[in-house]
Amino acid sequence: MRDFKNDDGHMIFGGMRAADIADKFGTPVYVTDENILRENYRRIYGVFSKHMPTRVHYACKANSSLAVLKILEQEGSHIDAVSIGEVLTCMKAGFPASRILYTGTCVSTPELKAVADLGVMINIDSVSELERLAKINPNIPISIRVTPGIGSGHSDKVVTGAKGSKFGIPIDLAMGTFRRAMELGLKVKGIHAHIGSGGKGIGPLIDAVAVLIDLTNQIRDELEIELEFINMGGGIGVPYRPNEPEEDLEELAATVTDMILNDTSVGILALEPGRYVVCDSTVLLTRCVDVKKSGVKNYVCVDAGFNTLIRPAFYDSYHHVAIANKFNKAGTGKYDVVGPICESGDFLAKDRALPAPEDGDIVAVYNCGAYSFAMSSTYNSRPRCREVLVKDGKAELIRGSETMDDLWRHQTIPERLLK
Repeated sequence: MRDFKNDDGHMIFGGMRAADIADKFGTPVYVTDENILRENYRRIYGVFSKHMPTRVHYACKANSSLAVLKILEQEGSHIDAVSIGEVLTCMKAGFPASRILYTGTCVSTPELKAVADLGVMINIDSVSELERLAKINPNIPISIRVTPGIGSGHSDKVVTGAKGSKFGIPIDLAMGTFRRAMELGLKVKGIHAHIGSGGKGIGPLIDAVAVLIDLTNQIRDELEIELEFINMGGGIGVPYRPNEPEEDLEELAATVTDMILNDTSVGILALEPGRYVVCDSTVLLTRCVDVKKSGVKNYVCVDAGFNTLIRPAFYDSYHHVAIANKFNKAGTGKYDVVGPICESGDFLAKDRALPAPEDGDIVAVYNCGAYSFAMSSTYNSRPRCREVLVKDGKAELIRGSETMDDLWRHQTIPERLLK
């Protein structure tokens, strides 16, 4: 977890006092530090590319803000997109089709055709998808996603590579699928696996790459298909708690690239970090609107709920919290940080030691760059919040807050009900 500077009791983020950002733009607000975002991308690209040619496909489902995407486009990133909407959003941010890999699941024929019409490489998720694409456009380059039987993730809800998963081609059907792709005349460029999101330890990722290497060599020997790349997917964990160690990226990169270079003729490694690139680049700033005591619990009531940040309620995820305008003060009691949603499960943090909170305090929620705004909703008819980009002491609005008119825009009351 990243530490931030203290300036006379104020948390400094992106060269600014967090409380000043909140006062200027209102709360709740997601705030992203451009420098951290660029630093994270350069670190992961550099640690792998120094060993072998590498393509970093940013998993944009983590955060598809146009400004975030444009920054990563400038850095030379490729994209992992999981929907036609993500493909189009990335193109709007400046990514050419040649730098986008589409990895859908449960893909409809209309969506498959829409992606193919854009000329984007498609990562095949099922035999049916393979057959349908061959009829739509057999000239689209493809890779094939296999289910390696290895799963890892911060929650059972995000494990993708285990046996029986809805994702990818089961390992025992993989060779037959590559053979069928060859029969259909499809241009197979790579092989892919993804085992889950935010798992602990690099061992499962290395094990999955070993499975891909064995398949790659079998495909070469039996089908005479020379694959251009192995895509190890994403899922590299990041520390959310204070003093939690980081994953050993250097060891992961050295081990995986050594395996590929020594055991295959593949020339390119692809990987799909999402969380690793954006997670700690962003904080959620939310204002204390009430302090309540229930007799057995103390509550800091804020203006952000699980409509704004659903991860704690949905995954039981931990996000560190601090009072940004009391950044130099020690905790005096334990509090649950809760929001305005009419659900008992609406919380951002539980049992946290905080300095005595007061109405108007700014609570900073850490590690909110990944799967945070992207998973927000308008539940309880609450419009989605703003996003701000900061860099070296300058803050810019990159997404305005929604209004009630935005929530009503596509709704219609039938004329007969108005009479």
